[in-house]
Amino acid sequence: MQISGRAECSATHFYIKTADKELISTLRVHPEKKGIRVLGIAESFKKFSKTSILAGVVMRRDLIIDGLTYGTATIGGNDATQSIISMHGVLARNDITCILLDGIVISMYNIIDGMRLAGETDLPVIAITFKDSKGLEDSIKSRFDNWENKLLQYYNIGSRERVTLKTGKNLFIRCWRINHRRALAVLNSFTIQGSLPEPIRVAKLAARSHANALNYEIENH
Repeated sequence: MQISGRAECSATHFYIKTADKELISTLRVHPEKKGIRVLGIAESFKKFSKTSILAGVVMRRDLIIDGLTYGTATIGGNDATQSIISMHGVLARNDITCILLDGIVISMYNIIDGMRLAGETDLPVIAITFKDSKGLEDSIKSRFDNWENKLLQYYNIGSRERVTLKTGKNLFIRCWRINHRRALAVLNSFTIQGSLPEPIRVAKLAARSHANALNYEIENH
């Protein structure tokens, strides 16, 4: 398609600007560099909790941790995306080059909007899951009275792609502002064994520890 002068329509102009942003975001991710830093996000919650604890770990490619932040997400709610955006903002770091998510549907169907997260943080986003799934449509319909909006959010996250890590383990990924080839390179750079990237592994530990501490405090007061 050739576009010139003022004849371009706003929709086409938006597409080109969006494509340019995605290209720029992808090109600035260099998994081979030792100084590359990612923000790994994971959660933990107790069975009867109303909120889950989100932990964000900033990790360098040499696996040095040099940042930590916390947030919350409502169980079954719609605030996970904003919470992660706020966590990134609190860190106030301009050296983070990518966000890794331990799942895109967290906190009992609190669905993360990967496109919005990438747009508002201006960072590539990679969401991982470990098992294949036939879909969550039936579960969403049975759990929510107003299931239409939640189902639309679910459909908007798009499809997953299976990738094989250098460890030989498989993952399923969704990506925004980064192509699958570079996303796989990022995951390989931060995975030393099995299928769990280190930033997410440490974030899971941090979230679980924080949730356990809060639960202990509640039970003993």
